[in-house]
Amino acid sequence: MYVEYISNINRLLEALVVTNQAGEEYSVQDGFDTWVKCTHDVSIKKQVMHMVGNGASATMASHMAADASKNGQIRARAYNDAALLSAVGNDLAYEEVFAMPIDHFGDADDVLITISSSGNSPNIIRAIEAARKVGMQIITLSGMKENNRSRSLGDINFFIPGATYGLVECTHQIVLHYWPDLYITRHINSAPKTLQLP
Repeated sequence: MYVEYISNINRLLEALVVTNQAGEEYSVQDGFDTWVKCTHDVSIKKQVMHMVGNGASATMASHMAADASKNGQIRARAYNDAALLSAVGNDLAYEEVFAMPIDHFGDADDVLITISSSGNSPNIIRAIEAARKVGMQIITLSGMKENNRSRSLGDINFFIPGATYGLVECTHQIVLHYWPDLYITRHINSAPKTLQLP
């Protein structure tokens, strides 16, 4: 059973599909290269990468925002604060819990990364709409059905054709870790080291 589960994850990673907003397919490596270049542009311009997700995807958003900031020296944030989520959900609507802070804190040339197993969560779709209105670039991670809504809304879309939340979430986590690891290898570890004075 365990071997079969791991085999399923490997098959899904090999089946990863990357497309642009027009639905044109990239090679997987070209997709990651574009994501890394986008990340480097954000870093150079001192812009922000905003990350959102629900449930397990929310924890991934927090985890990757922390890793991007700490290890990649990228300005990154996730919108998972309980007070903010409950206030916006109660006072406005749950669909607005990510759109509202993106509208308030987002700038043109920032980047939004959405993580959604189904790709259809209303608050994720509203976040994408808010980011597009501000002028952000958008990167989506989704799964389940090929025609999920968020997959057609990002500038770069990473789609895992998994049938269960567990498998999609596992593969999303690997995709998410590969992104900063690749960025750090190319732009942090390869950078000339400055002399540290005592």
